Amino acid sequence: MQPSATVSVYRATINRANAQHSTGPRTEAGKHRSSQNALRHGLTAQTAVLPSEDLAAYEQHCRQFRDEYKPATPTETQLVRELADTSWRLNRIPLLETEILTQSTDSPQSTIEALAQLGLHSSRLSRQFQKTLDQLRAIQSERHRQEGRDLRDAAALLELHKHKGIPWSPSDHGFVFSTEQVEQHAERLARQNEAGHIEYARFGSGKFHGETIHLRSVQ
Repeated sequence: MQPSATVSVYRATINRANAQHSTGPRTEAGKHRSSQNALRHGLTAQTAVLPSEDLAAYEQHCRQFRDEYKPATPTETQLVRELADTSWRLNRIPLLETEILTQSTDSPQSTIEALAQLGLHSSRLSRQFQKTLDQLRAIQSERHRQEGRDLRDAAALLELHKHKGIPWSPSDHGFVFSTEQVEQHAERLARQNEAGHIEYARFGSGKFHGETIHLRSVQ
């Protein structure tokens, strides 16, 4: 059976847009099959941005992800970049669907098959996005918890040295925080402690009654 006009135009358009990319299999036959499959729509190509797409828009897209997730380590930076790239590919799918639907065709079945293929790619990319997001959130949550513990320890050491009248710097104990950060955190903990005592005095019962107050670090 001959390919319909819709599929022919669709494949030709996407192949031209992605002809510069390759997934690089080892054998020549593998290279040919992979290039035909991966580069047809750019959804599995190694490079996220197609030659036909706006590079400045892509860079702005990546900046928005960095601004939202604020990566602080190389691993977090890599995961944020993966999120941005996956999202960029997902955003391309509606455009590809529109292109298929607007092409004239005498074979509705071929249109349905092309749309089904895009649906599979959409599901795969959505799962990939969620998996990467879960990894990033787990890593950042642990980093935030550790930073909170370290800030609390640094604040306690600051108050100890103040009480003894001894100069102290966070770097003296290997902390990466500035003195201003530690002082602000110590002040916040003091306000929380005071608020806890006032709560107990006013309401007479609750979590502070007969207990030692353990303040939770504020992120």
